[in-house]
Amino acid sequence: MALLPLAPIEAHADPQKVWAAGAYSFSDELGGFRITSASGIGTKDDPLVITEELNSATPVTLTIRTTKPIQPFGTAGQFANGLMYMRIDVLNNSGQAWVEFQFELQEMLHRPSVFGDGLSFDQRNKTPDNIWSSSFADFDRDFEPYDRLLFKSGKIDPLKTASFDYLITDYTPRWTFYLVQDPRIPSS
Repeated sequence: MALLPLAPIEAHADPQKVWAAGAYSFSDELGGFRITSASGIGTKDDPLVITEELNSATPVTLTIRTTKPIQPFGTAGQFANGLMYMRIDVLNNSGQAWVEFQFELQEMLHRPSVFGDGLSFDQRNKTPDNIWSSSFADFDRDFEPYDRLLFKSGKIDPLKTASFDYLITDYTPRWTFYLVQDPRIPSS
């Protein structure tokens, strides 16, 4: 029996896709989920819309980078201006119902955002009217020592999509920051 020379087999991972919208790029490079589209410029009338698919009920982190010059209060789409109206559309492909969904902003990966970094879910607005979800009736915001937004009083069944709208403000804009997304399943 003749032995065939063994050639190395190359394994290729799917390349990470970076999605551009407005003055930002959005990446699923940290794993655990997949971005399927991004659009908009980040204004109230044309929010940044990120469409995602989550395959588990574990936290995932969206990496957000500026792609245009930073100019606080500059024209949306032309500058990273510190005001980002967002809509996240999430497909629940985890096989489990989610009974809450939390977002957390981080200026540095794995470190809570604090008051001094200027990054928040519109912390200065005490009565926000721009926070909404298609699947949850209520929300709570926590600001110190974290910047968290928890949607509750609802659920997202498997293979269903939910939308989340909110405003991110960043009064000391950075080139890169993170949005942790944490779907919650029933505890019993």
